[in-house]
Amino acid sequence: MIDDKIDNPLVSVLMTCYNRQEYISDAIQSVLNSSYKNFELIIVDDWSTDKTVQIAKSFGEKDKRIKVFVNEHNLGDYPNRNKAASYAGGKYIKYLDSDDQIYPFSLDIMVDSMEKNSAAVLGICYSGVQDDAKPFPIIFSPEQAYYHHFFKGGLLFTGPSGSIIRTDFFHRIGGFSGKRFVSDTELWLTIAQDSPIMILQPSLIWWRRHEDQEYNIGHVSEEYINLNYELNRKILGSASCPLKDNERMMAIRNYKNRYAR
Repeated sequence: MIDDKIDNPLVSVLMTCYNRQEYISDAIQSVLNSSYKNFELIIVDDWSTDKTVQIAKSFGEKDKRIKVFVNEHNLGDYPNRNKAASYAGGKYIKYLDSDDQIYPFSLDIMVDSMEKNSAAVLGICYSGVQDDAKPFPIIFSPEQAYYHHFFKGGLLFTGPSGSIIRTDFFHRIGGFSGKRFVSDTELWLTIAQDSPIMILQPSLIWWRRHEDQEYNIGHVSEEYINLNYELNRKILGSASCPLKDNERMMAIRNYKNRYAR
């Protein structure tokens, strides 16, 4: 039985799951392989009908840093993420989906970056940013984050597995709204309205692609297109949007054109 710094973990790794017996062992083991050790791994099952819980509990029996919870009924994706966050005892929340994997060095980099850049409440891995004058992490102001997101390639589309966020701020802002497919982007956009965003180096997470994941389900349905359009129209029309007026109008026109197509 491993009992390694579980009383005051600096980071809570949150793994939500539903029928992930094929992948969850790899996901859990990737966390346990981390060079960074001051973490707790909170696994919250959303009423799986396969062996997901059995597999998770088998890991928990061997390592006290792992805590396994099973919901009384199925909550759905983002409500379950909020549920997992309610159990977090760490200063930071680090989501890792139960079909993804984290590299051994990644927690070290993510936690160290957050500790050294206290102004940023959110850190995200993103491959579309490069500063030739300095290495990662890179701090973006609200204006920079919004401009890059809307005009240079979707900075804030990074999923929960590619993020780390300060726990107290997550609770203060109310967590995820619960909107299917877009609640993560919605939360990052809300945070970026008036808080600096830290861009971490890319490739800290291995994101598994398979047919039975929300990303694929969402991108073949009109529901995602509609929700994404309404979200961006609301965000760009808000008085809190940090873009200049002409930039906002241009972004709205761009989304209208894409939606029409």
